Amino acid sequence: MLLVLLIALFFICYFIVRLIIATLRLPTKVREFRIRKNHEAAHVALLNGIKEFLEGRYTKAEKTANKALKFKEASEFIAINAAIAARSAHELNKYSQRDEFIQLLESKAPDEKILHVITKAELLLDENHHEEALKILRTLDNVEKNQQNKVLRLELKAQQQANNWEKVLDLVDQLTKRNSLNKALAEELRHRAHLENFKNIVWNKQLLQRYWRNIPSAEKENNTIAYFGAQAHIALGDCITAHQIIEKSLNKHWNSELVSIYADCMNGNVTRQIEYAETWWLKFYPNDFNLLLTLGKLCIRCELWGKAQRYLEASIEIKSSYEAHLMLALLNEKIGKPEVAKDHYTKGLEASQNPRSGKILDTTPAKLLINKD
Repeated sequence: MLLVLLIALFFICYFIVRLIIATLRLPTKVREFRIRKNHEAAHVALLNGIKEFLEGRYTKAEKTANKALKFKEASEFIAINAAIAARSAHELNKYSQRDEFIQLLESKAPDEKILHVITKAELLLDENHHEEALKILRTLDNVEKNQQNKVLRLELKAQQQANNWEKVLDLVDQLTKRNSLNKALAEELRHRAHLENFKNIVWNKQLLQRYWRNIPSAEKENNTIAYFGAQAHIALGDCITAHQIIEKSLNKHWNSELVSIYADCMNGNVTRQIEYAETWWLKFYPNDFNLLLTLGKLCIRCELWGKAQRYLEASIEIKSSYEAHLMLALLNEKIGKPEVAKDHYTKGLEASQNPRSGKILDTTPAKLLINKD
């Protein structure tokens, strides 16, 4: 009986001690339970805020993210909710609230610098505030910039808005090497950048020549860039360089629009141009109406009236154009056929009605071509 009583007493004391320990731990358990429930509620609010933002329900997203910010969570949690709330407020044109959320992101989550910079810069660029966006992007060091393709894309957008086209070319090259930019978009941006740069230097021959030399060979062969480059040299009267640019590009990739400007500058050896076009292009592209039109212009310049007429008529057979009819009209006036010239003038006027603009093209270049003296 003594043994049984001792064993019973042991278990009674054990359970009393366990009960005391459990009672003492109860506040901690309750606190942990509340923290866990708050943590779960905070993460549900975070996920709902992200979901609502992605679905375009910006009013609800802002409210949900703002509610989630009241939970005491880690800085990453605060940063994400503040960013969602700021972007939602921005979409709702609530710029004062947006700025408050961005300020909250910066003050409450100072370690999340990249998220703060990307969010603020992107929202500034949406309002075309490129100077402020570039200023905040410069707060990142080179290592942070190079680690984030998003930062480089934002800088690219800012430089486009600022018309810093040299910098645009540099950023396009960086993003292309990282496979972070769509190939078609990269090509489009390069074309735009080169066009804007040509516009800026078109009246300075030395700058133009230096700029063209610095363009990579592969880009020089691109028809669009060659078109811009040739036009810039034509504007300065540098026909030889313009012809070389056109010839090299067309020999690599044929383009009907590019060949159409081959006769826009004829201060050099026009006979050589005719021979070159007939030898290298005509036998491969005999049905290109722009090539035939260009050859007609070149032949007119050399007063090869019969040959010019054949080329121009062949061009019209493929595609009736205002310019071809005008050239034939002026040619027939020159060789004493006013009735035929009148007929081509009429047909040219009919063809001149561009459905997009309704404008009649300028006839001055054609008159100068005929009256070269």
